Formats: sequence, C-alpha cells, structure tokens
Amino acid sequence: MSDELSFRPKTSEIPTDPGVYRWFDKNGRVLYVGKAKNLRARLQSYFAPLDSLHSRTRRMVTTATDLQWTIVKSEYEALQLEFHWIKEFNPPFNVVFKDDKSYPYLAISTSDAVPRAFITRNRDLAGLKYFGPYTNAWAIRETLDTLLKVFPVRSCSQGVFNRAKSSNRACLLADIGKCAAPCVERVELSQHKKLAADFADFMGGGDTKHIETLRKRMYQASEDQHYELAAKLRDDVEALEAVLEKSTVVFSDQTDADLFAIADDELAAAVQLFIVRGGRIRGVRGWVVDKELERDLPELVEYVLQNVYSISKKGVKADIPKEIIVPATPLDNAELQKWLGEMRGSKVEVRVAMRGDKRALQETAMTNAKHALNLYKTRRSADFTARAEALAGIQKALGLEDAPLRIECFDVSHLAGTDVVASMVVFEDGLPKKDQYRRFSIESTTDDTDSIYQVLMRRLKYLKAPETDLELDPTKFAYRPNLLIVDGGQPQVSAAMRALADSGITDLAVCGLAKRLEEVWLPEESFPVILPRATDELFLLQRIRDEAHRFAITFQRKKRSSAIASVLVDIAGLGDKRVAALLKHFGSAKRLKIATVDEIAEVAGIGKVLAAEITNALNTEN
Repeated sequence: MSDELSFRPKTSEIPTDPGVYRWFDKNGRVLYVGKAKNLRARLQSYFAPLDSLHSRTRRMVTTATDLQWTIVKSEYEALQLEFHWIKEFNPPFNVVFKDDKSYPYLAISTSDAVPRAFITRNRDLAGLKYFGPYTNAWAIRETLDTLLKVFPVRSCSQGVFNRAKSSNRACLLADIGKCAAPCVERVELSQHKKLAADFADFMGGGDTKHIETLRKRMYQASEDQHYELAAKLRDDVEALEAVLEKSTVVFSDQTDADLFAIADDELAAAVQLFIVRGGRIRGVRGWVVDKELERDLPELVEYVLQNVYSISKKGVKADIPKEIIVPATPLDNAELQKWLGEMRGSKVEVRVAMRGDKRALQETAMTNAKHALNLYKTRRSADFTARAEALAGIQKALGLEDAPLRIECFDVSHLAGTDVVASMVVFEDGLPKKDQYRRFSIESTTDDTDSIYQVLMRRLKYLKAPETDLELDPTKFAYRPNLLIVDGGQPQVSAAMRALADSGITDLAVCGLAKRLEEVWLPEESFPVILPRATDELFLLQRIRDEAHRFAITFQRKKRSSAIASVLVDIAGLGDKRVAALLKHFGSAKRLKIATVDEIAEVAGIGKVLAAEITNALNTEN
C-alpha cells in the first residue's frame, strides 16, 4: 500500500502551484521528471494503493527513495523546465518524453538559398533556427499563419516549391498574401532572405515595430468605422504579443549565472540556488540554515556565498560563474567579488537583479524559498518528538507545573491606529487547532496594551462557563488553556495580568514574546528569559506568535477592504459588481485610495465623472 513509502510527504506540505517534480533513487539519480498545473493534485495520484497503479508507475514509485519539486509561475514555464531537465538528466522513466518530437518548434531554414518557415518536432536538423518548444501545436500553427501576413516567407515543402517553379505558377498562399512567391520571382532572393531575417528577429524578441504598425492600423480602422478590420487587426496584435512573451525559466541569451533567493525569519533561512548555464536552468539546490546568531539579509547573503563557493576539504573548487544574482548586496561586496574572482581566475560580478528576466526568475526562486521555509517549519512542528521536547522546554523555561498542552496566543493589528483588530490562535500538543481560532474587532482603544486588555477580558469571561457546557461540547470557547501568550514585551504582559486579575482568574500562566530579539517576558520580571537559539521550544513559541500575527493581519486587511467597499456602494452608479471590479483592478484598498481619477477611469464601466466622485468620496472618508 501507499503507506509503505516512508518518504511520502504529507498532502498539506505539497503546494498547489504549477511546477516540476523529480523522483530520485537511493544513489541520487533522477528517475523521472514531470510537470503539473497543480503539484498537489498530480503527486497525490502516485501515492494511491500500489496495487491500483500501472505496473510501470508502481516500479518507479517503489524504486524511488526521494521526491523533490520546484514551483514555477505558469504551465508554460513548467513545460520549459521539464523539457530541459529531461535533456539534462535523461531519466529512465521518461521514455515518453525523451524524443524531442514530443514538442513542436517553429523553425526557419536560414541557411537555404530560399529560406522556409515551418513547424517541426525534430530538434536535430542542421542549418535551422529554432523557436520553442511550444505547449500546443495548434497555437503555433495559428501564430505562424498570423506571422505570414506580416512576413510572407515561403512555408511550402521543397516538392511544392519545385513544382511551382517549373510550372511558373504560384500557389494559393501567394494569391492570398501569405507568401512573397520567390518560386515565380515575384520577389528577389535577397529580399526574401531579408524577410526571413526579419521573421527571425521578431521571433527572437528583438524587433517589436511590426506590433506598433498593426496597432496603429487597428486604431485607424476603428476611427474609420471599419470595425471588422479593426477586430481582425486586434487579434493579430494579440497573437504577435503572445509570440513575444518570454519565459522566466529560459533566457534568450547564453547567460552563465548562479541565482540565489533567501527566505528567512529570526531563527532559520531557506536558500534556493538556481544554476543557469548557457541560458538554461541546469540545476536547483535548496537547503535550510539554522541561524545561531542574528543576521540581516546582506550578512546572510555573504555567509551563504562563502559556504557555497569555499574550496572543499578534498581541494575541489566550486563552479563559479561570472555572474551571481543575490537578493541583497553584501556589505563587503568589493572584497567578496575579488575573492570569488581569484578562485575563478577572472572577474565575477555579484549584484541584485532589478528588472527583466533575471528579476522575474529570482521571484520564482523566492517563491520556492518561501515554500521551503514553511515546509521546514511544518515538518519540524509536526515531529512528535520535537513537539514533546518543545513543550517540556517551555515548561522548564517558564517554571510551569505542567507542560502547556493547550496554548492560546493573542496579537493586535491596526493601520496607523485605525481598523484595530485582534486574533487568538490555539495550539494543542504543539499543533494548531484552526477550528478554535477567534477574531476580535476593537471599536475604541488608546494603545496596544488597552487592546490586549479588552480582548482578554472578552475571552476570559467564557472560562467561568458551567462545567456542564464543557462536557457537552469540548470545542467550546470555555476550554481552559495552560498558557496565554501575548505578542509584545513587559507592557503587554502587564495588561494581560490586569485582565486576569479583573476576571478573578489567578491560575493561568502568561508570557510575552518580543519579536526583535525573541525575548520571553514573564509577569513582574525586570529581565526577559532568553531561550537558546535553534531550540525546539523557541521554534514553537515563534511559530505560535507568527500564526497569531498572520491571522490578525488577514482579518485587518479584510476589514479595511470591507470598509472601503461600504463607502463605494453608497456612491450613486456603483453597484456590487463595479465595486468588486475596482478592488480587483487595483489589488487592494490602499492602492485604490491613492489612485488618480484617470487611473480609476481605466476600469471597465467607470467613466471620468464617476471616477471623480469615487476619489472625492474616498478623500472624505479619510
């Protein structure tokens, strides 16, 4: 059965994003590379009962000892990365995908006397310039058909070309304007070669003037009320723009670079390294670093580079490319570049990508790093032994009589003192109990300590509920915690203690967790408790506090969006659909508030008059 696979990840650990996954055997060899629109949905199919799997799939799954995945932004990027990794690793279970004919390409025979544009699945033909691979053959056929209107390059086979030349009669493509007809010398061979060169430049993304030409013709046709022609030109523009769309997974040049992304918190950092050689991703590495000392991002980058590129104990030099892309510039960047350059034997540039393909690829790497960090936290928290040690460590550090099997944590969130909300999250046996989370709206408050006091007074009154209620429904709000945590230091702890005293409850333990240095504050203590870094107890406290912060922030943002939506609905001419369209267009209430009248008027169904009314209403609301 599927539970025989010891390396099987939990379903909740697998992302639902598009991506590429790899199966490995015990020697680290890649057995299979696959892609998925939804990684979780795809990978779950492999963990069905073994006797229900196809014999070949069952053999691959039982041979494997590890499974890894890489998140990308789209199905197209997943196809690109899957394709290049199949070529790179030659996995034994990828028989279906080993043949390049599985992927359609657009090719131009630039070396021929009369160049030809055509679609092929054979990547090994000489003298051709290839573009692709593409996801769907029909899509590239439509694209080629559109491009031939702008670049009427020969697209017929050699046999058709020879027959037309011998009979001195052009084919139908020439009559409908999709071929310049070099076969009957309607165009000189040099001019036809120029058309083919322009075709190739356009496909390579280096020439966009034809799009602008089509767009101007579209606008002119619309003004002349030739709407069918305008619609046709609009479709042509969209097709050409689709052709020019670039993938962040594969660069158009021959870039050699290592690209790093780092997602970190106070205790750990997840590092993702994308190794790019010849413009292609040749490998991905990922690891998690426990931060024994506090490190800011530039210092962490330097620490990572030193460890990645240091000469190994066996004297083996690392493969250092001429360009290293990092999320933040190290403080000693000049010295670091000199050190790397001496080891490489030539100049090495360490820099931050600000725009373009490299920036986009770094965002993809960052998505993977964030996922890896969350996965590391989840797995560490889910480990029973680690949870038991964490609870025992908290009990000892805080001087509790018993291990805190039920912990409740409170956090306050607001925007410059407005829309104040609070959250309560519950952890039992070191695991979240999301069905028992609570959210609080705070109508009036003086500061964070007053907010903490109000929220705890509202929560603690339920602890006086009759025991019969608790027996009837153990999930009720009256369930008693062993430890209360508040986000903050001594002032927040003092506010919590006042709430306990005013509620007549004296037997609940309270502590505060200050974010900057991860200090644990106890009531009436002048100095905090400092838990050793990278310990299970500090890790658990931090995760509980971060979960409370996330839950509070989510509620606060939702409340702000609801508030601005209520203001918008009161404007004459704005209904629920237009309000939803505004918030979707701008992405957030904050962005909508600072938008200009012209920007708001760009939303479908919103004119300048209505946009001005919206701006006035939002300014009045502020």
